Amino acid sequence: MKPGAKGITRVIHATGYSIKGLQAAWKYEAAFRQELILLLLLSAATFALPVNKLEQLALVGSLILVVIVELINSAVEAVVDRVGSDWHELSGRAKDIGSAAVFIALSFAALTWAVILL
Repeated sequence: MKPGAKGITRVIHATGYSIKGLQAAWKYEAAFRQELILLLLLSAATFALPVNKLEQLALVGSLILVVIVELINSAVEAVVDRVGSDWHELSGRAKDIGSAAVFIALSFAALTWAVILL
């Protein structure tokens, strides 16, 4: 087991790492920026829609899921790129699967919005 901070110190360090990760995603990942802006704009729009609180939560939650999956996909891509720039079947597969996960999350968000609003 890796030694490290414990208790509240660990939580503080973990929060710092998370903030660094969000900053890196914003700086280096255009898709993350686009999806985060979409999340903010559409989340604000839900207050003007004729939906109840549970529906509003589903609408916003589906967008949050897209951002979460994009962060994981970006992490996979960074690790693959770190390993090497030469083409490898497994590297391509890892990136394609990460992309597929984002596509499914986006499709789920679109379906959620369609079912609730139409």
